[in-house]
Amino acid sequence: MDVLDLTRLQFAVVTIYHYLFVPLSISLAGVAAGLEIAGRRTLAIFVGKLLIVTFAVGVVTGLVQEFQFGLGWSAFATFYGDVFGPTLAIEGMLAFFLEATFLGLWYFGRDRLPRALHVATIVVVFVGTLLSAFIILAANSFMQNPVAYTLDPDTGRARLDSFTGLLLNEVNLAAFPHTMAGAAMVGGALLLGIAVWRRADAGFAPLARVGAWITLAGGALTALTGDHLGKVITRVQPMKMAAAEALYATTTGAPFSVFAAGRPGEEPFVSIEIPRLLSFLVAGDPDATVQGINDLQAQYTAAYGPGSYVPMVPVAFWSFRLMIGAGVLAAVLAAAYLWFHRRGGLPRWLLQALPLVPALPALANTFGWVFTETARQPWLAFGISTTAEGVSPGLTVPEVVASLAGFTLVYGVLAVVWLRLVRHLSRQPLDPAPAPAPAAESAPVY
Repeated sequence: MDVLDLTRLQFAVVTIYHYLFVPLSISLAGVAAGLEIAGRRTLAIFVGKLLIVTFAVGVVTGLVQEFQFGLGWSAFATFYGDVFGPTLAIEGMLAFFLEATFLGLWYFGRDRLPRALHVATIVVVFVGTLLSAFIILAANSFMQNPVAYTLDPDTGRARLDSFTGLLLNEVNLAAFPHTMAGAAMVGGALLLGIAVWRRADAGFAPLARVGAWITLAGGALTALTGDHLGKVITRVQPMKMAAAEALYATTTGAPFSVFAAGRPGEEPFVSIEIPRLLSFLVAGDPDATVQGINDLQAQYTAAYGPGSYVPMVPVAFWSFRLMIGAGVLAAVLAAAYLWFHRRGGLPRWLLQALPLVPALPALANTFGWVFTETARQPWLAFGISTTAEGVSPGLTVPEVVASLAGFTLVYGVLAVVWLRLVRHLSRQPLDPAPAPAPAAESAPVY
């Protein structure tokens, strides 16, 4: 692997690991706020403790991610600094400090603040997580669909014309609700898994129902918002959706492969297809024409010059299906819990499966980002510059390998710490026995 490949791998490791905690923080903040508003303070405290642990690890991994920009992608930062700078500054100085400050007020102000004011603090934390996500997604959406910028004729750098235009990028407006729905699934599945694991403690029973409903609702919203996002992506990045289906020839009434065996684009390749479904998904019309990889490659060559503009089709093809499969399975297990719980008992197979359900939405999110970023290649910012142009000049293979090993070691330690803390918190009773009242002092004898 050369410097470009290693640097891409490093950024993938850093970003994917960081994103394991981001959606969890968002959803746990929302659940804690909802429980506080509903007056379920005991459950709110438990969820809030999970939030604090997750938020702390997310902060550390987020700082490493920003450090990685300067380490491996200084050319990218130089070229797009005027576009990304405002988003990172606002996210850090406004959203992050908003979350951190009010999370502290919520946790330490429980018996010190008036009830309404105390509830408001955790609501502000949740709003801060949403604001942070929206701003960061706007930066990523620029890479998918560059808007609201001009290229400086003297320096060649991208300059931001409108911060509002950056935020209102059509990709961002479609990606934000889809990302938040996926975040809801992550948090709901974690609470469901913990509650079923601790089913011997009756206090966790309401949390299991809350987690199951959030996972199921998040799954339904993920599907609906994903349908809209797919249509938007097809308009701005048709190559990405063609790679998702390994569609090499332009096709009218294109099918969608539910299951496939083999390597996309090579023989033998066998797939189970639903006729015309891809055309419906990308255009809302089962008879729509979907551009194929070969025609798009010819168009991009004419527009941008010689070179390959085809992403890694097998990665796009399988990550897209693994994303959908993991998300659907999580929603099905949540629905199964609600169904059997209503009927009075959970089958053994479900009791064994549910403690593992938190991994499914996390995998779905991971595969979703793998698809989003790898299927954009070779572009760093679509149609403007390639990924190879963003790597730090002078970077060597040993430097990237050493930093990647260091990040991996630190992240491994953080993973163990987070898991142990979550397990410790989950083992504590939700309604601990009250401390015994101090014995009355004997009357003094004179």
